[in-house]
Amino acid sequence: MNKKIFAAMSGGVDSSVAAYLLTQAGYDVTGATMTLYRPRGETGDTQDVLDARTVCTKLGIPHVTYDMGAEFCRCVIEDFISVYEAGGTPNPCVTCNKTIKFGALWEAVAKDGAIATGHYARIRREGDRYLLCKAADESKDQSYFLWQLPKELLPHILFPLGDMTKSEIREIASSLSLVTAHKSDSQDICFVPDGDYAGFIEGYTGKASESGDFVNREGEVLGRHKGIIHYTIGQRKGLGIALGAPAFVCAKDPVSRQVLLGSNDDLFSKEIRLGDVNLLAVDKIDAPMKVTARIRSTHKGSPATVVMTGAHTALVVFDEPQRAACAGQSCVFYDGDVVIGGGIIQP
Repeated sequence: MNKKIFAAMSGGVDSSVAAYLLTQAGYDVTGATMTLYRPRGETGDTQDVLDARTVCTKLGIPHVTYDMGAEFCRCVIEDFISVYEAGGTPNPCVTCNKTIKFGALWEAVAKDGAIATGHYARIRREGDRYLLCKAADESKDQSYFLWQLPKELLPHILFPLGDMTKSEIREIASSLSLVTAHKSDSQDICFVPDGDYAGFIEGYTGKASESGDFVNREGEVLGRHKGIIHYTIGQRKGLGIALGAPAFVCAKDPVSRQVLLGSNDDLFSKEIRLGDVNLLAVDKIDAPMKVTARIRSTHKGSPATVVMTGAHTALVVFDEPQRAACAGQSCVFYDGDVVIGGGIIQP
């Protein structure tokens, strides 16, 4: 590992402490903050940039900023919108890690050193192979969001927080009197802080979502909805329709603009198809492989079998049916704490 390292600093407590730990480990650290999405009309440094710079001053390390706004809009926001408009449910954090944090930022600093982030994950070396693993504190584990990293990059990445708990991070930040010590964690997608994804999409694209029909499995029209981007698979609340029994969003058709409603039982399936499969711990999967698979970040994982159906496609067969597997989300599969790989859930 190169002793010169760029610590990606978001202006939060995790990346602040990660940078501090790197300095204590003897690395030549530079804090690197990316400016990403800025609402129209906003100029100047954001509070996050100011906080990151203040932390770097406190730690006695250089701080640099990179304007990644254009790349972020093109790679993350436009993908987010296109997946929603196609009837899926995107995961922009996965896309951002691949294309921005470990894509555009890596390309900016690669010639000068390695890269570190405040993710709760670990990289373990076994012989000549580097493995992406869960964090020691599984309640904070973020390995699910990192499965799209190119495995060639793993030897050049450090996750200083992988063996720590959040309370330990807060304690360190407080002991150093860092401005980020008591800063709240972000709970929403960074470019949609109010959680109104449909409103963001309509504002960003300048066009209103087209309404359509709620239908049942028999094709009967049950009512009208306000546009498919307003709904996610498994959603029950906020449908604006009363049917006399609980109804859940089971599917969305971007062509007919129909939203299929059904019962909770209709949401369960044993098999999902994956595209854009990326393997990290193995070069290929020649035979059916038993794994533990997660279909969303909050999913604890369930026993399953992965069967490759093409160079970058796979079928995942769960031992027991799983609820609300959403097209556009990631399915990540593990062997113990090791990330074998993952893929994007297909319709």
